[in-house]
Amino acid sequence: MRTLIAIPVYNEERYVCRVVDRVLAHGHDVLVIDDGSTDRTPELLAGKPVRVIRNQPNLGYGASLREAFHAAAAGGYDWVITMDCDEQHEPDAIPEFVEAAGGGGWDIISGSRYLVRQPEDDAPPIERRNVNAAITREINERLGAVFVGAGGTLLTDAFCGFKAHRVEAMRRLHLTESGYAFPMQLWVQAAAMRFRIREIPVKLIYNDPNRSFGGDLDDAALRLAHYQHAMHCELRRHACRLPESAWHDVRCPCPGF
Repeated sequence: MRTLIAIPVYNEERYVCRVVDRVLAHGHDVLVIDDGSTDRTPELLAGKPVRVIRNQPNLGYGASLREAFHAAAAGGYDWVITMDCDEQHEPDAIPEFVEAAGGGGWDIISGSRYLVRQPEDDAPPIERRNVNAAITREINERLGAVFVGAGGTLLTDAFCGFKAHRVEAMRRLHLTESGYAFPMQLWVQAAAMRFRIREIPVKLIYNDPNRSFGGDLDDAALRLAHYQHAMHCELRRHACRLPESAWHDVRCPCPGF
């Protein structure tokens, strides 16, 4: 089973060397998508035995993940594991994702910071936890029956970026979202394609509670509305593949619906 570890980065000079070194220790090929960093990240990556895709200008988190999937497919990999570069994803958990992938039967193995109880000291800012909880609850209400019916499970963490993706399954998706709403598109399309989803517990680590999403998305209410809008648009796009209960009450103003 050929596995690629893909790490999106943006201005991560503080963490990138430690994270990459710890990931390399697990013996898998590593791809870093440098999404237009303006600090010393490119310089620091130059000395590492990893493949680097450098975007200029910054294209967004979702765009970096799409590039990771394309690179994994072009490289003939069976699985691609995505993880962040801010030391909030523990590289020593990589073998757990590999083991779960090797067990067969799954299309996406998603890390969850809430599958088991975590120390309160590591809790995220309350507004982030509330947004995650609201979106996770709505995804389960709309799509949970589809996931369970496909042999998967309900979600406990809609936004964790620490995931293993079966490359052949990802080829079936048409992902276009470039920003932080990327998980909304991923989960809806995964449900439409009857992907088999499993969660595994990962550590809840928050090093920088003041980290910015950028612009209006730093406002929790606006961020929640943005995510819901993206989800509802995607539900309407894939209505023919989903039960009516998943989309009947959404009011998506996108043209073409």
